[in-house]
Amino acid sequence: MGASDGIGAELARAYARRGARLVLSARSEEPLHKLADEIGGAEVVTADVSDLESLQAAADKIAEGGLLDSAITLAALYDPGKVMEIDPAFAAKIVTVNLTGTFHFARVAEPLLRDGGDLVLTSSVAGYIGLPQGQIYSASKAGVINLVESLRAELAPRVNVRMISPGFVDTRLTKKNDFDMPAVIQPDDAAGRIVKGLDGKRFEVHFPRRLTLSLKLMQTLPYAISMRLTRKLVQ
Repeated sequence: MGASDGIGAELARAYARRGARLVLSARSEEPLHKLADEIGGAEVVTADVSDLESLQAAADKIAEGGLLDSAITLAALYDPGKVMEIDPAFAAKIVTVNLTGTFHFARVAEPLLRDGGDLVLTSSVAGYIGLPQGQIYSASKAGVINLVESLRAELAPRVNVRMISPGFVDTRLTKKNDFDMPAVIQPDDAAGRIVKGLDGKRFEVHFPRRLTLSLKLMQTLPYAISMRLTRKLVQ
């Protein structure tokens, strides 16, 4: 899921260069067909992670081609800003796409995987710790991290649950940011890091480490210290 642009499209290109048989999915069909033609062919199945019936219909179609080695979703909705300033209806939509959508994807994708296959779900370094301007996006991704941790325990050993935690990547979504993004990388760089990370055995693929490791350190600090640091970030 989420293959129509950004990291998802670059990840499809990276795996196509390896000769992988791909199933591309997103809400918009036309960009998927363009990408499929570009990479030399792939099955295209449209779906919406916020719509369980849509996902199940896509899963039923994919199942006709046999079991998968891996199922990856990068679908997400993002809008920067302060928590108290976001439109409540849009906040609910962010939660539906990011958190509930991940839950939906996991439920329909798990039966499609061969034994030992990878179920790869995407969180974000924004979910590590509550930061200013993270608003509901960060909260939803924190929920995804918790969900993926639970799935890792529940689905083992039949399915290998993995988590991708990107930092700032220069995509259509992050162009909404009106602040300097630390350690920002390009989508093709992100895709390369994901492929390399998933080749290994670690649960979490996180990048770039000069950003992720500092945030992981903040997670370990007492609230009295970490919240003093985050308050300094408020404009």
